[in-house]
Amino acid sequence: MAMKFPSEEYAHAVMGALNNDQQYAQVARNWEGDIIFFVEPDGGVEGQDLPMTLYFDLWHGKCRQVRIIDPDTEELPDAAYTLTASQHNYLRVLRGELDPMQAMITRRLQVDGSMGYMLRNVPTILNFVRCCGLVEIEADN
Repeated sequence: MAMKFPSEEYAHAVMGALNNDQQYAQVARNWEGDIIFFVEPDGGVEGQDLPMTLYFDLWHGKCRQVRIIDPDTEELPDAAYTLTASQHNYLRVLRGELDPMQAMITRRLQVDGSMGYMLRNVPTILNFVRCCGLVEIEADN
């Protein structure tokens, strides 16, 4: 079933995909770090559901928690990584139209956190994105 991106439903489906993927579990077995995704509206124009903040708690090949965070009403966790991009650029990465590492280098996907750790763990990042891509996204996104 296709899901809206971003949404809580999508985040939980990604959690399921990550936790049921043996390849991700193996490649990410040493990964320690949670991630906050800031999904911004395209062109800076706020949409009905944007901006949106998604939180993924990733630890040793498992996703322990996902949730939507409302920064206006709750404090953001002190995550190891914060990624910020427009909805359009996130969708391009998820659909395989934009390489995630290229997106980071060209700042289409802005990263706050240890780039050295990320670069040492490129297979983990690529497998995370692969698992995210296993979740079908609505065509009108």
